[in-house]
Amino acid sequence: MKDFYQLSATSLQGQQVEFNDYKDKVVLIVNTASQCGFTPQYEGLQTLHEKYYSKGLVIIGFPCNQFGKQEPGDATQIKQGCLLNYGVDFQIMSKVDVNGEHAHPVFRHLKSELPGFITRKIKWNFTKFLIGKDGEAIKRFAPFTKPEAIENSIIKALGL
Repeated sequence: MKDFYQLSATSLQGQQVEFNDYKDKVVLIVNTASQCGFTPQYEGLQTLHEKYYSKGLVIIGFPCNQFGKQEPGDATQIKQGCLLNYGVDFQIMSKVDVNGEHAHPVFRHLKSELPGFITRKIKWNFTKFLIGKDGEAIKRFAPFTKPEAIENSIIKALGL
């Protein structure tokens, strides 16, 4: 069994989500923030979700307040911002740290599998990690990489 499938996280609604449930799915994990210059990427992520969910793509957003304090809200505020401003209905988890000693295990795992340029640290909001159907980390995308720019990688991972 792949390490990815042994991980879990808590949803924004407080439910435990087991990543073992994502076997045979392509997963895109993104650290998000609602008050960031990249926040409009929610729209592109939602478009990918709508286009490829039925084909096996799962998008998971992890709100994080570590970069410029751009996700200061609580779960209710985050949920309202995602839903009202961008119509997001893909999976959003509870707020986490992605760097440092309190980094969520999902991000510790992904950073070890796909270290960034120069350093393993996540440098800003909307860093994206693509995980294949087999649980293997495929590619890491920089915050400035728009969701539509990674569509071909998703298509390839889905085998379409």
